Amino acid sequence: MKRREFLTRSLGLAIAVPGLPFAALAARSTASTNQGHRILDLELLDASRQRPIPARLYLPQQASYATPVPLVVFSHGLGGSRMGYSYLARHWADLGMASLHPQHVGSDNRVWRGNPLELVQRLQLAARDDEALARALDLRFALDQILASDQGRLIDISKIAVAGHSYGANTAMLVAGARVNTASSHLGELSDKRIKAAILISAPPLLGQGPAQQVLGAVTTPTLHITSLEDTINLPGYRSTVEDRIAIFDAMRRSPRTLAIYNTGGHSIFTDRTTRSGPETSARIKGATQELCTIFLSQHFRIGHALNNPESLTERSTANSTPRAPPDSRDVQESPPLQQWAHRYKDLLDRFITPESRLRS
Repeated sequence: MKRREFLTRSLGLAIAVPGLPFAALAARSTASTNQGHRILDLELLDASRQRPIPARLYLPQQASYATPVPLVVFSHGLGGSRMGYSYLARHWADLGMASLHPQHVGSDNRVWRGNPLELVQRLQLAARDDEALARALDLRFALDQILASDQGRLIDISKIAVAGHSYGANTAMLVAGARVNTASSHLGELSDKRIKAAILISAPPLLGQGPAQQVLGAVTTPTLHITSLEDTINLPGYRSTVEDRIAIFDAMRRSPRTLAIYNTGGHSIFTDRTTRSGPETSARIKGATQELCTIFLSQHFRIGHALNNPESLTERSTANSTPRAPPDSRDVQESPPLQQWAHRYKDLLDRFITPESRLRS
């Protein structure tokens, strides 16, 4: 099927069934309490596509109808699931931000199952254009259903962000305003106006869509880009490096954007796993990423002194187990939170760029 024909059909699908009660959307759900948040496992179904969308929702204990909380919708990488990236979800929920993790059934952890000799074929199928678009529809559908349910009254609809790692960062870009190129025209219907900020971790390029500036130049959503010098994706017939992440950052010229490049840690260090970098480095990278994402979100959503207070974030960041010396000058102590973060983690950083630092340069 031609790409244009497929895109047209995909974008023509209904993506929500508004007004359904929460119980009707979850064939089964479980709830558990852990520290400052609750976890709900949901079994959603987009009947228009006959596509199941399992999801996990992390809800802060303080969320109420009187005090709704911000929400981050997170898209997992190739071969992931709704269970992944819990170190970010739990951190956000404990600090008062809900986190919704839909599972993309066409590119989730099932790609690793089955005949090993067919793994390459499964990976290639999971990376096709139709699955990339289906992921964006998954994310929008899950968000629609949560907001239409009783749980939606716990969410501040003016403070919704999207985030993703690797393939999930592609999904986040589509929802945040990337324009899909179809040779002679652009289709912008994938963008979601409810999204007010985007976190792109290890973002690979959108293949087959033309120059990055053409696809991403119209993005005006504030974006946070996170990567490392060793952030390389190696799949059969495909390779993407940190240079691709930088090119994506550079292409989003209309976005108030921030870039953090760590000097160590590979592509998988941003998942829940402890990688070959070792437990100490993995814990520090995860702790730094927790803090950076939270500061970014709190600034753009203008929420909570505790969320915007670097000392509070450091205390709550249990993944970061290595003590650090306090700022060594009054200038650092009185600088903006992002700059204070950069000072605390300067030994881990190769590069750190903020909108303010670009203006000064």
